[in-house]
Amino acid sequence: MSARQDRRDKIASRAVQIGFVVALIGLWYFGTAYWGISRILLPNPVNVWSELKDVLASGEYLPDLKVTLSELAIAFIISCITGVTLGYLISRSQYLIRVFEPLLAGFYSVPVILFLPLYVLFFGLGPGSKIALGATISFFPIVLNTIAGFGYVDKIFITAARSMGASDFQMFRYVLLPAAFPIILTGLRMGFTVALLSILGSETIASLAGLGHRIVHLAEAMETARMFAYIAFVVVIAALLNTAMSTLERRAKRR
Repeated sequence: MSARQDRRDKIASRAVQIGFVVALIGLWYFGTAYWGISRILLPNPVNVWSELKDVLASGEYLPDLKVTLSELAIAFIISCITGVTLGYLISRSQYLIRVFEPLLAGFYSVPVILFLPLYVLFFGLGPGSKIALGATISFFPIVLNTIAGFGYVDKIFITAARSMGASDFQMFRYVLLPAAFPIILTGLRMGFTVALLSILGSETIASLAGLGHRIVHLAEAMETARMFAYIAFVVVIAALLNTAMSTLERRAKRR
C-alpha cells in the first residue's frame, strides 16, 4: 500500500469517526429540543456546553482531577512493578507457566469490582481502596502479557545466542527483552485502560473525592446539565490518556 493511499485511508477513517460523533450530538440536540425528551433526564447539549465552559473557567474540577490522576498513577506503577517482575519470574520455567498462566487467566475473568466492599472495609473510603482496586485489576493483563512475551520466545534465538556464548545478562538484554517488549507494551496499555476505568467506576460507588464522586454528587442533586458536563470532561480526559498510551506503545515498537 502506497503512502498516499495509507494517508487517504486514515483521513477517511477520521472523517467517519467525526461524522459519527456529530450525528450523535445532533440526535441528542433534536431529541431534547424538538422530540419531547425530558431535559431533567437528558439536558440539551447547548446547556451542557455552557456548564462545561463554566466548570473549566472556575477550575473547580482541579481537586477532583488531582485525586483521580494520583490514584491512577500510583495504582498503575504498583501493577507495572509487580506484574512485570512476577511475569518474568514465572516465564523462566515452563512448569511455572503451565501452573500459573491458566490460574492467573482464571482470576482475570472474575469481575474484581465485586470485591470493592472488601477493599473499602480494608482501606477505607479514601484513595487507598481505589488504588488497591485499580492495581489489582490492571495487574492481570500486565502479568499475563509479560509471561506470554518472555515465555514463548522462539527457541532458535535462545539456542543461537547460547551457542555464541551469550551470558545471562546478554541473553536478557539482546534476545529476551527485544522479543517480549512489544507484547509487554500491549499488556501495559491494557492494564492502564482497565485501571482508569476501575478507579472511575469505584469512585462513583464509594468515595470521598474524585471525578466519579463529583458526578454522583451532581446526579443526587439533580444538576443533570452540570453532571453531563463532568461526564464529557471525564470522557475527554480518558480519551487523551488512552491516546497518549497508544502513541507511546507505537513509538516504542518502532525502535
